[in-house]
Amino acid sequence: MKKQFLEIGKIVTTHGIGGEVKVYPWCDTPDFLTGFGTLYFHKGKDPVAVERARTQKNMVILKLRGIDTIEAAQTLRNQILYAARADMPLEEGEYFIQDLIGLSVVDADTGEAYGTLSDVSQTGANDVYHISQPGKRDKLIPAIRQVVVETDVDGGIMKIRPLKGLFDDAD
Repeated sequence: MKKQFLEIGKIVTTHGIGGEVKVYPWCDTPDFLTGFGTLYFHKGKDPVAVERARTQKNMVILKLRGIDTIEAAQTLRNQILYAARADMPLEEGEYFIQDLIGLSVVDADTGEAYGTLSDVSQTGANDVYHISQPGKRDKLIPAIRQVVVETDVDGGIMKIRPLKGLFDDAD
């Protein structure tokens, strides 16, 4: 089941004395976080209005309504920020990493089970999916059309067609 609220970053410290916080973003680009009018704490239970947002290098500086002093901002350190899924529309063929984690990965042609998608590494050129099986070393597959044949998040399955030699190593 898809979560209604998705983790998008972590408040790591304060910024200045006016209540701003610095957020380490968990998204493709820090700019993505600057487009929200409302964010949430506690897995979506506590909404907070965003008064302003800007990027600073690879971080995001947020001014949240009601947080007007450095002391108030310090109480938010290490808090996880969430965004509503409805506020983040995706294009066809795009997925949130959080939705991919836990998918069963099977061979598109034979149905052979390869394991569970356990992590995603973002390399720049393309993402790399980590496929885990108990007692075995993780297998790494490139997230490219030639390998990933079908992704069914609602059905909990990803069908792949491994490139020749990709899974030939000994466990």
